[in-house]
Amino acid sequence: MQRFWINGIKTRMAVSTPVLITFTIYISAMVLIGFVAWRATKNFSDYILGGRSLGSWVTALSAGASDMSGWLLMGLPGAVYLSGLSESWIAIGLVTGAYLNWLLVAGRLRVHTELNNNALTLPDYFTHRFEDSSRILRIMSAAVILVFFTIYCASGMVAGARLFESTFGLDYDTALWLGAAATVIYVFIGGFLAVSWTDTVQASLMIFALLVTPLFVVLALGDLPATLATIEQVRPQGFNMFEGLSFIALISLFGWGLGYFGQPHILVRFMAARSVQSIPAARRIGITWMILTLGGAVAVGFFGIAWFADNPEQAGAVTQNSERVFMELAKILFNPWVAGVVLAAVLAAVMSTLSCQLLVSASAMTEDLYKAFLRKNASQKELVWIGRLMVLVIALVAVVIAANPESKVLGLVAYAWAGFGAAFGPVVLLSVTWSRMTRNGALAGMLAGAVTVVVWKEFIGLGLYEIIPGFALSALAIVLVSLFDRAPSDSMAARFAKAEQAYADARDGC
Repeated sequence: MQRFWINGIKTRMAVSTPVLITFTIYISAMVLIGFVAWRATKNFSDYILGGRSLGSWVTALSAGASDMSGWLLMGLPGAVYLSGLSESWIAIGLVTGAYLNWLLVAGRLRVHTELNNNALTLPDYFTHRFEDSSRILRIMSAAVILVFFTIYCASGMVAGARLFESTFGLDYDTALWLGAAATVIYVFIGGFLAVSWTDTVQASLMIFALLVTPLFVVLALGDLPATLATIEQVRPQGFNMFEGLSFIALISLFGWGLGYFGQPHILVRFMAARSVQSIPAARRIGITWMILTLGGAVAVGFFGIAWFADNPEQAGAVTQNSERVFMELAKILFNPWVAGVVLAAVLAAVMSTLSCQLLVSASAMTEDLYKAFLRKNASQKELVWIGRLMVLVIALVAVVIAANPESKVLGLVAYAWAGFGAAFGPVVLLSVTWSRMTRNGALAGMLAGAVTVVVWKEFIGLGLYEIIPGFALSALAIVLVSLFDRAPSDSMAARFAKAEQAYADARDGC
């Protein structure tokens, strides 16, 4: 999830040698992993889905790292620093939604995509699941992925550029190209395996940073009771989980969890799992990681209130931009070398999401447009190189958009999460749980979800997060149109029954 990025900081800081060395080592290690993954990439399936070989740990941690991005270390701590624990409802909603996604979708999607012509992408899965000879589903879903993910990639590049700009005093253009190159190189070389393996490293770095930072804040302030007493004195409303929240606002925050059912960069991790048997362990690992990192992010922002209340002379940057609370605490509390490692977690968060968004977009261009419409008989080697070319093309388009960090198009990321969640979420969820669903039902649901999100956001609002009406109307459209439509073909029903049986057998064997 990627909603916030660093902005507004114009000051130039002296380059810290330990931080510079740490970042250099970190980026070099990611590129090295890309080369190792390149040696393990033999065909196009390997390049965009890792040959369906991911174990439980990599599946779980790569799904988590690709999800959170810079929002986890910047946006959430900053929001809690300003408003208190009432901002944690979004974290509760995300954990709930992610758990249900793992429970209801992960294993079933792994089976269904394999039995539906070994589908490698979501558009490919929709096409074969509903026997769409017209290929309208493929075109529509690929177009949604390309539009929203290109914008997502641009916002990720802005976040990376702001990080390099504020940390090393670079000008924005140099920082933009440096941040983009750091991610594009290992995605270009190693594909899905590189993205997943680096995500695992990045997830480990993120959880380390988010657990150790609030602990050091408390230790530096004396102890937990003293820290809480300071917070209660300077911001007593910060303890109230319902402070300033209406019922609609609370539901809107909690509703963020609905988005998980439709996020292609997360769903593709389920498709790439080694087997259904690996999913339960991956679910436990992934949800544990998520609870700890989100809890750590909330703690950073909350305990940061006490730190900067006791040390107002250090609060300048955080007062100017609350999203800097994590980075400022890291610089203040840790030895420069340790601070470099902790700050690298911010880079890890940005790179992990950007890398998988680039790859999913390139996969849609290659598998769902190039192969489907231009070169049906393309060789595996040709597809791998076209996939790499598409990574570069999408990255360049994203850089052009990101060249103006104030561009209004970047504001679309505020509801791209809702767009994916409403357009794809009910389609994915019902496609793996309801045998009566039809192609026309899927089309109706996709359109209803996407249109509702845009219309609600632009013209209705009412304080309700647009994913909630979008998800509800999409699900309703799918059910009504499918019931009034002709029943699925015998072959479609047989494949669904086979997938359900395979899933039940695998689940019983876990």
